[in-house]
Amino acid sequence: MSLSWDPVLALAPAPLYATRLKRLLDLCIALALLPLALPLVALAAACIAAGGGAPFYGHVRIGRGGRAFRCWKLRTMRVDGDAILARHLAADPAARAEWQSTRKLRHDPRVTPLGHLFRVTSIDELPQLLNVLRGEMSLVGPRPVTGAELARYGRDAEAYLALLPGITGAWQVAGRNALTLTQRIAHDADYARRISFRTDLAILVRTGRAVLGGGG
Repeated sequence: MSLSWDPVLALAPAPLYATRLKRLLDLCIALALLPLALPLVALAAACIAAGGGAPFYGHVRIGRGGRAFRCWKLRTMRVDGDAILARHLAADPAARAEWQSTRKLRHDPRVTPLGHLFRVTSIDELPQLLNVLRGEMSLVGPRPVTGAELARYGRDAEAYLALLPGITGAWQVAGRNALTLTQRIAHDADYARRISFRTDLAILVRTGRAVLGGGG
């Protein structure tokens, strides 16, 4: 499957699913998940608060059309995470190379033991259902990124800005942390060209299997 950018496909008229039905699917599934998600989020938030610190973390991300929004998650990192990361990267060349390539670490010293559990089970991302209900995110879409990250997308930024960012997406089910930033960008751009109900359903099913299997 080619992941190269095709400006002709990128500028093609959006299908009915992408412009209307996708939002309806988001609302139906998000509302159906709320009775299960709310107790889990409340319990997780109480556990985090008991350990000290705010249970929720809202980080600013760039949404469709370049609009900034606050993307919500349960806090999984230590309060002094930035300082911990800086020290870790300065002392570990291998970790520094991994961070420069993927902007992620397989063994992230900032993540708490409880946070690791929440990440493996994807419980930390349940607050993003609020973003979905508010129309800031979709269940499936490109990974929400910061302005600094979007600046590295080059011509693929157009594909990102055409869609709502997603709780899950093409690159999450294709390799997650094993992919480089360049590969993740390519997967998201390819998804933007191939968006359909069938594609979204396949990604949701694969995401569900990964979560139930403990793959995050």
